[in-house]
Amino acid sequence: MTNDIKWHHHQVSKEDRQHLNGQKSFVIWLTGLSGSGKSTIANQVEKELFIRGVHTYLLDGDNIRHGLNNNLGFSYQDRHENIRRIAECAKLFVDAGIVTIVAAISPSKADREQAKKLFKREEFVEVYIKCSLEECERRDPKGLYHKARSGEIKNFTGISQAYDEPDNPDLVIDTTNQSVSQSVRELRQLAEDRALKG
Repeated sequence: MTNDIKWHHHQVSKEDRQHLNGQKSFVIWLTGLSGSGKSTIANQVEKELFIRGVHTYLLDGDNIRHGLNNNLGFSYQDRHENIRRIAECAKLFVDAGIVTIVAAISPSKADREQAKKLFKREEFVEVYIKCSLEECERRDPKGLYHKARSGEIKNFTGISQAYDEPDNPDLVIDTTNQSVSQSVRELRQLAEDRALKG
């Protein structure tokens, strides 16, 4: 960025938008292996929050790769850029006063830490959707693990690329044994409490 580009301050603030929406805005960042249940849980949580009158938006990692990030692959550099863009997008939604849910593998701890730095501490909720690799492979809802094992897909998280488990997430939801309904209820309650407090 050059020195010729200056930040333009707006008269309507994030706090103004939150007040208008009657809620706090923040991002719920779901991370975990492919097949762990991130998208399923995020989709249901958003629906339940919406029914309760919470203004939400869901940024799903796969969906974003159809548009904003459709020029990115799965190399380390592209994954880094993928998460950077998602985080910047989430920041805009939070600034708009929206409870924003991100469901993305986001395998790199360093990339997740960079995402966190864009937000105030209370505006970033890291949720680890924990599920064993064995269970994710057993589910394999999109057939991706089979393709990764057979060499059809390169740079696949958990197989040929590492996944860094979060050190100290705000919430751990273990979907290896916990049902979708239990997981959704747990996350929805956390989100609703935070959005409507005060």
